[in-house]
Amino acid sequence: MYVKELELKNFRNYESLDLEFDPRINLITGRNAQGKTNLIEAVYLISMGRSFRAGRDSEMIRFGQNEALVRAEAVKAVMDTRIDISISRKSKKYIKKDGKQLHKTSELLNNIFIVAFTPEDLRIVKDEPEKRRRFIDKELAQIQPAYYLCLSRYKKVLQQRNSCLKETPVRPSMLSLWDMQLVQYGADMMRMRKAFIDRLSVFSGKIHDSITNGQEKLDIQYESNVPYEEDASRRQERLIETLEKSRDTDIKMKTTTRGPHKDDLRFLVNGVNARKYGSQGQQRTCALSLKLAELDFIRQETGETAILLLDDVMSELDQSRRSYLIDSLEENQIFITMTEAEEDLIQAYGHPTVFSVQDGHVTLL
Repeated sequence: MYVKELELKNFRNYESLDLEFDPRINLITGRNAQGKTNLIEAVYLISMGRSFRAGRDSEMIRFGQNEALVRAEAVKAVMDTRIDISISRKSKKYIKKDGKQLHKTSELLNNIFIVAFTPEDLRIVKDEPEKRRRFIDKELAQIQPAYYLCLSRYKKVLQQRNSCLKETPVRPSMLSLWDMQLVQYGADMMRMRKAFIDRLSVFSGKIHDSITNGQEKLDIQYESNVPYEEDASRRQERLIETLEKSRDTDIKMKTTTRGPHKDDLRFLVNGVNARKYGSQGQQRTCALSLKLAELDFIRQETGETAILLLDDVMSELDQSRRSYLIDSLEENQIFITMTEAEEDLIQAYGHPTVFSVQDGHVTLL
């Protein structure tokens, strides 16, 4: 799978742009604040229907304009596809796939598979649990739309339950109603998360072993906020028991303090908790192994090779990690942003396609 062509109109700092990409390596160079990340943000948008940056959709519209347009053609193993996304300050996103309008952003998922790796991702091991949960949700939703639907419903019920907890007095009957729905969706989320992390741990363990020349063993574990049960009925029972036990605390705090929305990941390097005791180098290697494992997971799950976006991370990696990225990814289309095209990368990748970005204008070098 690869993105063949991308067209932008009034997207971020691009007034008008039409590019064809290399099926393998695309180096996007330029000084800071010229539009490098904006370019790969548009590539990410056609996969997920949203940006990998925080913020509102309207922020992707060029200053002084009311609408932005992103069009892309992607080559796939089975059938090529075309995506059109229109963003307006006055209305919702308008998305078309192969000329047919999609009514929900979730309908775009499981179509073009993209893994984005940013400097922020290098800190995923040591940062707060929310970022690790966001990683699970974002990556799993891309591949399994059923998870996206379950997650969306869970979040809506959680919001209703928290609103109920803020009432004075709290109505126990309403709280019990939301509890039952939260248990239903929460138990399914836990099952899908556990299965995902177990498989990802296998892939990342092999990658980590290669990067460290067999000196370190990586194990990634799903750290459920509620004791995990393989049996579906027992899992629901555990979750409802947890909610009931924490009810007094929830009422006092006016929020739901236990549940899958408090899940986390544990990274063990040679059996030692990498978040607490790992060096910065070990934590970064864990992060790299985790992100690259997504590529293997997507290939096994879908039969497609995902597209890898490396946004200004090469300068953050030492030579061994850079070498692994160069030597191991032979089938994936890769976009790399950097301030200037480094000679060792050009030689290692066999004269890749190099673009220069300056103030929203792109030149092929």
